[in-house]
Amino acid sequence: MLKSMTGFGRAEQTVGEKTFLVEIKALNGKQLELQLKLPPLLRPYEFEIRNTLQEHLIRGTIDCFINIKQNGTTKPVNINTDLIKAYYKQIEELAGELKIDTNSVLGALLRLPEVVTPTNDVLNENDFVEFNKVLIAALGNLNQHRTEEGAGLEKDLIKRIDNIKDQEEAILLLEPNRKKRIVDEINQLLEKNVGKENIDNNRMEQELIYYMEKIDIHEEQIRLRQHCEYFKSILQEPEEGKGKKLSFILQEIGREINTTGSKAYDAAIQKCVVKMKDELEKAKEQVLNAL
Repeated sequence: MLKSMTGFGRAEQTVGEKTFLVEIKALNGKQLELQLKLPPLLRPYEFEIRNTLQEHLIRGTIDCFINIKQNGTTKPVNINTDLIKAYYKQIEELAGELKIDTNSVLGALLRLPEVVTPTNDVLNENDFVEFNKVLIAALGNLNQHRTEEGAGLEKDLIKRIDNIKDQEEAILLLEPNRKKRIVDEINQLLEKNVGKENIDNNRMEQELIYYMEKIDIHEEQIRLRQHCEYFKSILQEPEEGKGKKLSFILQEIGREINTTGSKAYDAAIQKCVVKMKDELEKAKEQVLNAL
C-alpha cells in the first residue's frame, strides 16, 4: 500500500463554549517541513501538537491552521476600562475646547493602543483532550486522502515497472542474434582488411571470447529483473514512508539500463533501452509524490 504526500484534512467540533477547527494541507517535501498556526489558547500545547503531527504525517510540506471560536459568554479579549476612561477624559477636554461632538467616540477609543488585548487564558487539560480528538480526526481525513491518491500512484508505478520488464524480455530475445551479428561483422572486417589466410584462428577465438565477455549484458539483465521485482514487493509492504526507498531502487534500475545501453552495440536493443529510460523517468516523477 502506497500513500501520496499530498492531501487535505479538515475537522470541526463544538465542545461547550468553544468550537475547534483544524485544517491541514500536505504537499511534497523531502523532509517534514511544518508551518503551524495556533491561537493563543493553545500556545502551551504547541510541543504536543507538533509531535502528534510529526507522528502521523512522517514527511512533506505541511500547513496546519488551528482556530478556536469562543461561544456564549466566554470573553476572548480583555478591555482595559480604566485606560478607556483616561483616554475619554482627555478627548472630552480637547473636544470642549474645539467644540466637537463626542457621541461617536467609543469606536475610536476601542482602537487605541492597549485598550483591547487578547485574553491570557489557557485551554484547560480537559478541553485540550477534546481538541486533540479534533486534531486526530483532521489527520485521519488527510491520511485517507493520501491513501486514495496513493492507490492511483501505485497503479501507475506498477505499469511503468511492468513496461520496463517487457522491454527487458524483448532484449532477452534479441541477445542471441546480437552476439552472432557482432562475431560475423568482426570476421568480415578482418577478412577484408587482413585476409582470411592471415588470420590466426586460435588468437582470433581468444580475442572474441575476451571481447564478448566485455559486452555481455546477461548480468545486467538479471539485476534489472531483480530490481523490478524488489520494487513491486516494496509497494505491497504495509509500512508507510516508502518513497525514499523506492527512489533508491529506481536509481539502481537506471544504472542497469544505462550499462545495458552502453554495451549493446545493437540498434534494436538500443530502442528497447530508450523505451525503458522513458518509463523510468515517468516512474521517477511519480515517486516524488510518494510518502
